Amino acid sequence: MEQRRIGTRSVSAIGLGGMPMSIEGRPDTERSVAAIHAALDAGVTLIDTADAYHRDAGEVGHNEQLIAEALRSYQGSHGGSTADVLIATKGGHLRPGDGSWTLNGRPDYLKKAAKESAHRLGVDAIGLYQFHRPDPDVPYAESIGAIRDLLDEGVIELAGISNATIAQIDEANEVLGGRLASVQNQFSPAFRSSLSELQHCASLGVAFLPWSPLGGIGKAGDIGTKHDAFGQVADAHGVSPQQVALAWELALAPVVVPIPGASRPQSITDSAKAVDLTLSTDELDALNAA
Repeated sequence: MEQRRIGTRSVSAIGLGGMPMSIEGRPDTERSVAAIHAALDAGVTLIDTADAYHRDAGEVGHNEQLIAEALRSYQGSHGGSTADVLIATKGGHLRPGDGSWTLNGRPDYLKKAAKESAHRLGVDAIGLYQFHRPDPDVPYAESIGAIRDLLDEGVIELAGISNATIAQIDEANEVLGGRLASVQNQFSPAFRSSLSELQHCASLGVAFLPWSPLGGIGKAGDIGTKHDAFGQVADAHGVSPQQVALAWELALAPVVVPIPGASRPQSITDSAKAVDLTLSTDELDALNAA
């Protein structure tokens, strides 16, 4: 599969988002593990998670543990190496267990959360750790300062941020001493307001990881019906509208690495094929204007 860069690491151009496997409406563990194994079989080497990807109050880190177990079982059942897989997790966003989301960007909390995530993932150092969402009650530089300390201490190998503005991208990169590796913002055919952040990342050489690149849980099927241009291009190529959406995002900048969520093997297998889809200039113009 085509490779792209996140900091010092080379990863597949399409990643896997693990959230649908752990929150409300999640599938059974067997199907989730099968989806992760299918991603690895397809050449996916970036898997995105967070300690907040869980459903109930007493299961913080559910998705991290699920991914760690899937990687271990893949080595045993498939005999394949997972040494090149980059696990990206996040901290600072919490779920009390009632379906709501809360924030905690305090430095002491972020440092504690990162070490707990490393333990759940079974690693000495987290490959990529991202500050999940700004906390209005904590100065942004203080939160990012904790990420910098984790980087300096070797608790994490790469540092990133999520749900950030251009000003926050620049502030984070300054606090991190130019070591910002990634920005993870929402971006899809239906949600394009992060295009300026995407373009800013491209100018900095910082990886941009669109979350919900197909519109979010339960929305992927809307791409071909609510966005006619994507459906038309898909028909012309004989592929799914979802593949067209991901190929369009990949074509926006060489720093883009979409992370479509999946809970079925068929979904991630289809998404991974987007790297082989070449869109013409006219097609890209039509999708950009859609």
